[in-house]
Amino acid sequence: MAEVQLLGVRGSPFVQRVQYALRLKGIEYSFIEDNLRNKSELLLKYNPIHKKVPVFVHNGKPLSESLVIIEYIDETWGNYHIFPQHGYEKALARFWSKFIDDKILPPIFKAAWTVNKEEREKNTEEALQGLQFLENELKNKFFGGENIGIVDIAASYLAFWLPAVEEAVGLKLLSDDKFPKLLKWSQEFINQPIVKEILPSREGLLGFFKSRYAAISASAK
Repeated sequence: MAEVQLLGVRGSPFVQRVQYALRLKGIEYSFIEDNLRNKSELLLKYNPIHKKVPVFVHNGKPLSESLVIIEYIDETWGNYHIFPQHGYEKALARFWSKFIDDKILPPIFKAAWTVNKEEREKNTEEALQGLQFLENELKNKFFGGENIGIVDIAASYLAFWLPAVEEAVGLKLLSDDKFPKLLKWSQEFINQPIVKEILPSREGLLGFFKSRYAAISASAK
């Protein structure tokens, strides 16, 4: 068995978080594609609680949840620091990463995948409030300074997947007038070689999102 394995689904923003960390560290790993509609025995064995990807396996020991995995990777392998090295800055990076997962992504998902006008408006407003906090926090090229760090990785959904979702479902969150720093950051992020080389096809992603929204709309009638 390979020393490092990653169980995942290609194109998943949460799986790709872990891939960014592995690439930043220069870690060789084997990627094991799973099918979430017919979950493998390996996935159920390694992640029996959540039964979802990503699952990271190092020397036979599994870990799940992308941010947990990345922190383990950062503490286990040297040569590139994904988390800040000082206590206060490291705690802040943890805070903002969790803020993205708890306060920004959930209302975005809810706003995108509903056809109920009131529900969409409510969650859009909540998402905009969260994005404004993140906009205010961005003070350099990346959240991690001049190099990609954990908050950039946590926010990666906003850089690539969100614009495709916006186009597919008729939602607008990241506008030039409200979030100029986040838009500039998103372009910097997706054009980094370690990111660009493993991003899924935008056309394929857009088609998938359009089909999903059409199915939701049809079921709501």
